[in-house]
Amino acid sequence: MTTNYQELPIREEMKKAIAEMGFTEMTEIQQKAIPELLACKEVIAKAPTGTGKTCAFGVPMVQRIQPEKGYVQGVVLCPTRELCLQITEELQKLGKYIPGFSVVAVYGGQSMQPQINALRKNPQIVVATPGRLMDHMRRRNVAIDRTEMIVLDEADEMLDMGFYQDVRWILDRVPRTKQMSMFSATISREVMDIGWLYQLDPVELVVEPVAESKPRITQYCIKCSGRERIETLINLLKREEYRRSMVFCNTKYGTVSLVTHLEKAGLRAKCLNGDMEQAARNRIMTAYRNNEFDVLVATDVAARGIDVEQVDAAFNYEIPNENEYYLHRIGRTGRAGREGVSFVFYSENERQRLKTILKYSGNSYHPITVNADGSFTACEL
Repeated sequence: MTTNYQELPIREEMKKAIAEMGFTEMTEIQQKAIPELLACKEVIAKAPTGTGKTCAFGVPMVQRIQPEKGYVQGVVLCPTRELCLQITEELQKLGKYIPGFSVVAVYGGQSMQPQINALRKNPQIVVATPGRLMDHMRRRNVAIDRTEMIVLDEADEMLDMGFYQDVRWILDRVPRTKQMSMFSATISREVMDIGWLYQLDPVELVVEPVAESKPRITQYCIKCSGRERIETLINLLKREEYRRSMVFCNTKYGTVSLVTHLEKAGLRAKCLNGDMEQAARNRIMTAYRNNEFDVLVATDVAARGIDVEQVDAAFNYEIPNENEYYLHRIGRTGRAGREGVSFVFYSENERQRLKTILKYSGNSYHPITVNADGSFTACEL
């Protein structure tokens, strides 16, 4: 099994693009998935976030595209607008040197007309959120009745977010002969159901979080409540001078309120929540990636699918309602082999809940108190 992209049986145009992207050696999921998909087998893959899943399905999909065909040959379904745009950008890079290659992103929160105009140009690949793709299909803006490849990315999140029936509606309208693959951080019951209903003898691939891919995150637990929590957060952000941080709240109102406090303290902060228009969300994420501000305050739903490199610290300003949310939160930092740090704030009556979450995470942690000068002192949880 080769580990080098240049040794794969793929187009020379794509090898050139991959080299420009700075990729030489394949990650484990890429080594396992790409040969199977190139051989037209179906795949159900479980792999941690940040292990290169987009290229794992993107390289085989782009390889099989025939630009001279005037219809949609590949479809990628994903749970969020941000992830939709990220996948589209990656696929565009892979197909950069292939004459006539075209990929279009369709997602909610944006006017239909620009997407309709793009779809009329007969792209070979459509990357979409389920709801918006259904809208376009019902209006006959796009047809997938001849689609040859379909991928469900972040399948667990997508099906957990209430898209189960939407995904089934879409899959019922693609040819039974299509190649279908699913990539997911976890294999939930819903993911298994979709596989049983729509896949034919899929190859099951598993990549465990090993030292190379498991986030190297130092976790700190800080007991504080009320006004102490805001002051502690501000002091930590100022003292540590993180270049890029994410702070998680449980409510939309909480994100807005917290940003107000952070801005008053002289910190460059913006919020991201479900009440915002898509254009505003896009502007904020672009500014965040360009280091135009340092602290992004978000709800769990708004942050799903966001992939930002080199987040130095993740703050659980409030303990999440679901154990899985905690893993998604701290997983924003310490990616791609880098070291990261996370903080979780808790009150006395949240102590037992925190212990449950920490046990679920399976990672070591450090209970601390923050001194007046900003230094840490170890304590008991």
